[in-house]
Order: sequence, then structure tokens, then C-alpha cells
Amino acid sequence: MPESFLRPRSTGVVHAARERGGAVVALESSVLAQGLLPPHNREAAHRMVSAVEQAGATPVITAIVRGVPAFGLEADDLERFLARDGVRKVSARDLGVAMAEGADGATTVAATLALCALGGLDVFATGGIGGVHRDAPFDESADLVELARTPVIVVCAGAKSILDLPATLERLETLGVPVVGCGTDELPGFFTVSTGLRLTARLDTPVAIAAAWRAHRALGRTSAMLVVQPPPVDEAVPAAIVEEATQAALAAATAAGIRGAAVTPFLLGEIQQRTSGRSVRANLALLEANARLAGQIATALQVAR
Repeated sequence: MPESFLRPRSTGVVHAARERGGAVVALESSVLAQGLLPPHNREAAHRMVSAVEQAGATPVITAIVRGVPAFGLEADDLERFLARDGVRKVSARDLGVAMAEGADGATTVAATLALCALGGLDVFATGGIGGVHRDAPFDESADLVELARTPVIVVCAGAKSILDLPATLERLETLGVPVVGCGTDELPGFFTVSTGLRLTARLDTPVAIAAAWRAHRALGRTSAMLVVQPPPVDEAVPAAIVEEATQAALAAATAAGIRGAAVTPFLLGEIQQRTSGRSVRANLALLEANARLAGQIATALQVAR
């Protein structure tokens, strides 16, 4: 491929931050264009960006903008993504096709990881990662493979509650991806605080997490480090309510013949309705909290350098 074909672009703010060696945090765009519905996606963008900035770092929303990998979205591009106007969902495998076709593509966790590798970004905040699907052990998210081969700190609230969480944790172990609890000894359940799935590592400060990351990289390890924290307690949804809504949503998806990439947005939409919006409030709160922690970790990494 000619070098001229790949010319990633950055907003002026992001470019200036990187030029001066400032801390930056990647944010995915799929949660805005396919995950949360308007007006919640606009609120999510504002809360995540503000949280990163308050932590002393620069937020970098990743996307494919008219065929070009973008690090940071200009105002008009962000408006188009928030309006969900012709924006396709792009995983890691889809990046090249979206570029060749000049498309707008909102990046999933896997695609954002790929762009982090391209742009040299060390820290990424999201809501929940993908993982092993329920009742379909052969079906697992591309996020897991990308986590295994992309050295980035990923801050999240665990894997999405619609997944097989024990199997997902086992796959992360098999793939050699360290899972570190921050403020918790167990894997959070995305909307819920507790799952009963114990972790092998806990580090409760950004400085400690940054030190562990430096050691991870010094050993030549090329996987991500997954840093998980529970959603804010005042907005978390009880596990029993989430499980009941998830089971009903799964039945609805099966009855409607929903498959492939459409499954996750469908299920999350169903759970929103079946929890009377509590899942959305939890989602917004955890996205903000994760963005803040990621900003603090990114700042700690820069101070150490």
C-alpha cells in the first residue's frame, strides 16, 4: 500500500498535546454512533471528554472519517456521528474496507485498539469490552484477540453483562491479558458492581497501575492490560434485575432472528427498556468514571517519564 494512502489526521488540540508530550486518552466512537441513543450519546460524549480533561489529559475520540483514520473529531464530524447519519460500525477487520470506500466508521473496542497501535496511544477508556457470548461458546468478540496483541491500558467496567462473564475471564487468562481490579477484587458486571468472579490482581491508584504497566512493557509483553472498576455504586443496577432483563432480551433477540453485529445494540436497547432506563444511567456514570480513571493513569505515566 502506498504510504500516501494512510494519512491519519488529528485535531489541533490532539496534535498540540502530542507535540508537547502531554497525556492523551483514546475514546471509542461506536458507543456514540451505535451504542447509546440520542440524546444519551451526546451526554456520554460530554461527560467522557470532560472527565479526561479534568484529570489533566487530552481526550482522543477515534474514528474513520470519510475514509481517513482520525484521532479526535472536529465539531462537525462529531455532530454527524452523534446524529448516527450513515455511520457504519467498524471493528478491526473492517478498517481497511471503510478506508478504501471513504466511509464514516465508528470504531468498536477492537478497532480503537488497532488505531491506538497505529497512533502510539497508551491508554484507552471504554464502557465494557466484548467477550464470549452466552449459549454460543464458538462466538466471541474480536475485542479479545485485539487485547491479546495490542499493548494498551484499557480501562472499563468489565465485559458487557449480556456475555458469558466466567468464560470471558477464562479466555482473557488463556490469551495472557492481565486483568487488574481498581477498587475491586472481582470482575465487575458492567451495570453491576459484583459478579463473584475473583481477580488475581488489584491496584487501587493510578500511580500503581502505571508502575505495573511499565513493568509489563519492560518484560516485552505485547498484550493489553485490562483495568476494571465497578460502576459508581449510586447508579449501579442490582445483579438480579440485570440478569432478568438480559434473559428476556436474549429471548427477544432469538425470536426476532437478530444475529451478528446487531446483537449487542439490540440487547442493550432491550435491557434499557426492561430496567426503565436504569441501565442507561449506569452506563453514562461508568463511562464517565472510566474516562476519569484513564485520564489519571495517562497523567501518571507522563509524570513517570
